[in-house]
Amino acid sequence: MSAGNHKQAGEERTGSRSQSEVNRRLKYISLAVLVVQNASLILSIRYVRTLPGDRFFATSAVVMAEVLKVLTCTLIILIEKRCSVKETALFLVDSIVFQYKDTLKLAVPSLIYTLQNNLQYIAISNLPAATFQVTYQLKILTTALFSVLMLRKSLSKVQWVSLLLLFAGVAIVQVQQEGGKESSLSNSSSQNYTVGLVAVVISCLSSGFAGVYFEKILKGSAASVWMRNVQLGLFGMALGMLGLWWNDGTAIAERGFLFGYTGMVWCVIFNQAFGGLLVAVVVKYADNILKGFATSFSIIVSTVASIHLFGFHVDLLFTVGAGLVIGAVYMYSLPKAPGGSSSPSASSSSSSASSALPRTNGDQEMEAFLPKPPRLLTS
Repeated sequence: MSAGNHKQAGEERTGSRSQSEVNRRLKYISLAVLVVQNASLILSIRYVRTLPGDRFFATSAVVMAEVLKVLTCTLIILIEKRCSVKETALFLVDSIVFQYKDTLKLAVPSLIYTLQNNLQYIAISNLPAATFQVTYQLKILTTALFSVLMLRKSLSKVQWVSLLLLFAGVAIVQVQQEGGKESSLSNSSSQNYTVGLVAVVISCLSSGFAGVYFEKILKGSAASVWMRNVQLGLFGMALGMLGLWWNDGTAIAERGFLFGYTGMVWCVIFNQAFGGLLVAVVVKYADNILKGFATSFSIIVSTVASIHLFGFHVDLLFTVGAGLVIGAVYMYSLPKAPGGSSSPSASSSSSSASSALPRTNGDQEMEAFLPKPPRLLTS
């Protein structure tokens, strides 16, 4: 009997070590995916928007990304319904049409996210990738402030200090940029630093407000993350088409919707469409500390890549400013002391609402669809 108990205890220890190893691997994979997605989207947009020759229409790229997102989420819902087209169609009609009040609630965040996606193209077209990556972390500040104002959430002292450091770091980077801008910026009449800076600041404001508003209106919603993205995407397509017609309608009628599209442009669109969805899946296996570390590391990756790809110059002021931002992002993601109030998570993806979604009962459908690690870490 004693030998049997020892054997069982040994098997449990072996199983526990195996589970721990799997969980550790998933966390490392999550870290790599988050870093690659954060850095690659910004670098690739910067690359395709600064290439010589005909430029693609950014408004058409935003619409195409929404189309791909809706198709992908619909396909996932179809798989969840065991490939029953009829059941999937009935589910979509019921969720989108018959529950139209819930669907209409997503019109406001969808409008803001569509605006944000267009502003990102404008900002990255006019700012060095590293500068944009650092400045865009102001979305943490805006999300935190909107969460305090709209959701009555409280922040720890460490988080308030991190927000001050974040603001100081971004300000130092802007001072550095005014003193010595990227050579390509000064030589190119098509790039305007002020326009880029205004675009990224408005994008941060819209990102913070949309994420918090989204959380507020969907508290307790039973909709799955995939259905939410279908609803958002439908509004996004409609609003994106309206912006396309307003801004580039005549040019697109003359040259075509896919004018200027190359293989690299399609990579950018796929990254923007699937990046947010991928992050939504990945964060199921990551905690806030890991996401904060990934964001900080992606700033370093973007800076190093910008030096080699775009001739970006790093001086002492940029190093100090970026260092403050990296430290602030990590500090903000640290867990609060026991007994503290929950704080907002501001690590939403640039191109998608998925990572800003609150955790609801509907997320159980997503967990049922995804392979689970032995111990699941949620954001």
